[in-house]
Amino acid sequence: AIFAISRLGYGSLEVRVSETGWPSKGDPDEVGATLENAAAYNRNLLRRQLASQGTPLRPNERLEVYVFALFNEDMKPGPTSERNYGLFRPDCTMAYNVGLSTLSKPSSAISLTSSGASNKVIHHVEFS
Repeated sequence: AIFAISRLGYGSLEVRVSETGWPSKGDPDEVGATLENAAAYNRNLLRRQLASQGTPLRPNERLEVYVFALFNEDMKPGPTSERNYGLFRPDCTMAYNVGLSTLSKPSSAISLTSSGASNKVIHHVEFS
């Protein structure tokens, strides 16, 4: 996307990834929705963020990304994968381990925040 934007003459435009993630569980026809794939995707994403890696076109420009989602949404309609994007289950237990303790450096911190507008509940989890 950054390359295409640059080719259109908007190379200095800031890009933010507003939602990215991988489902940890899916229906039988959603073969890629597995715990292993979700953990690998999010672990690699976090590793890139901690290293402040950008894209091939902007290698020294760290991307701002928002992981979808902090919590699984067990009441959400649709395919099973739609309810299983979270790093945590609704009861606040870990859905799977992305290796935050092995990824984080003493000088870095990862802050994960989730807010539910409908019930005004805000969850904040910080890893250092």
